[in-house]
Amino acid sequence: MPDNEEAPTTGRTAFGRGQIAVAAASVLVLLITGFAWRSVDALTSNLATARLELGDGGKDGAVDILMVGTDSRTDAHGNPLSADELASLRAGEAEADNTDTIVLIRVPTDGSSATAVSIPRDSYVEVPGIGRSKINAAFGATRATERQRLLDDGDSEDTADKEATQAGREALIKSVANLTGITVDHYGEVGLLGFVLLTDAVGGVDVCLNNPVDEWMSGAKFPAGEQTLSGSNALSFVRQRHDLPRGDLDRIVRQQVFMASLVHEVLNAKTLSNPGKLAQLTSAVQRSVVLDDNWDIIDFARQLQGLAGGEVKFQTIPVVDLNAMTDYGESIVQVDPKAVRTFVAGLVGDSDSDSDSDSDSDSDSEATTGSELPSIDTSKVTVDVSNDSGIGGLASRVSEALTERGYVQGEVGNNTGTTVSTSRVLTADPESDAAKAVAAALGGLTIVGDSSLPTGAVKVLIAADYTGPGSDSAAGPTSDIVDMGTSPTPAPPGPAIDAGSKGPRCVN
Repeated sequence: MPDNEEAPTTGRTAFGRGQIAVAAASVLVLLITGFAWRSVDALTSNLATARLELGDGGKDGAVDILMVGTDSRTDAHGNPLSADELASLRAGEAEADNTDTIVLIRVPTDGSSATAVSIPRDSYVEVPGIGRSKINAAFGATRATERQRLLDDGDSEDTADKEATQAGREALIKSVANLTGITVDHYGEVGLLGFVLLTDAVGGVDVCLNNPVDEWMSGAKFPAGEQTLSGSNALSFVRQRHDLPRGDLDRIVRQQVFMASLVHEVLNAKTLSNPGKLAQLTSAVQRSVVLDDNWDIIDFARQLQGLAGGEVKFQTIPVVDLNAMTDYGESIVQVDPKAVRTFVAGLVGDSDSDSDSDSDSDSDSEATTGSELPSIDTSKVTVDVSNDSGIGGLASRVSEALTERGYVQGEVGNNTGTTVSTSRVLTADPESDAAKAVAAALGGLTIVGDSSLPTGAVKVLIAADYTGPGSDSAAGPTSDIVDMGTSPTPAPPGPAIDAGSKGPRCVN
């Protein structure tokens, strides 16, 4: 499991009035929440961390955070839960590695707001190394495959567990980036226990139901109207998806109103001046949360000191069909990656999400092409293609797409240089017509100057965000989805839910 992060220098005091924000996540409550500390050492001395390949940490004007919740029956440090703790989860004994809650949060570097975008667990997307799959399987399926491979190669179980878990996390990160067009800068993860501990630490959270519910699978049994839920009852409230009109979409709405209520409680509450609650929150975060090891949460806390509940908003990506099915009979949620990226870009105020937020250390200059092809003799242009997407065979398919357009096939294989998160065309002269033509032919990729390449050479680096010729996305979102002969059930984004409301919003 991840190593613990080293404690910062002792003797630090709290910022401003003592408010510090920390990225906290749980299996169904994943958001930025606020804490107050007399000394930050109490929090950071025992946080679990993970080493991951992530984005540039806000150089594009915002910090993009992927928060996920897993079905883990261990704590953040890999320790098994007690029998009493397992019983309190009401989640059964069978453990799974699925990430059933996936939320992408964008926070401007001035800390003035936070926009959280939920991704339905059954969204059918491109997963690196797997192909098209439900997004909640990206972590677990990749982890299981990589773990078995490592064991077969003779690695110890401990080594296999650590490296496979990292591979699973990175597959999920790339899947989210590919779907949304947003490069993930930081990562947070919590298992089932974290939800219970965090909710109990703030003294419970207010919710409101339109109708009474009694659903045995989740353990949700509540009257209609407003009520305060804590511990296992709160977990049942946000885990229920059966017997709801829109299934997982209604569950997401429950999660969002619960998160909004929790943020409101923490940011406005007596929690920040209650030493007992702060100690409980400290313990909850330390046992529950895994963060990437490059995240300076103390610096991030400074950015969020003035964050108000009304500036924390929750949205859900658009859905093409809630009740779609694959050609092999799996029930899925159909999404259109292009529509999702357009929606997310508009939501976060970025007309060209992440198109130029990533650059290599050896880049001399950079330019972005449009879709118009310069007039060149393609038979005189040799193009190398390197795969850094994690999607098997993608470089070959992209190279084939280029040769169909008359280009000469160069070297094709996996990227052995610096890992990239956005696809690009490398060339010594970013103004060359050959590079512009290749970039445009592949959907308008960014051109990056690379002085190490010989004059006239063109190299394509394919990352997980690639959706141009040769990708499954280019074939359209329905390439392996069965036409059921019935009208699809779309779910366009509803109105945003914010954390500034005085009372909980009533939901199904």
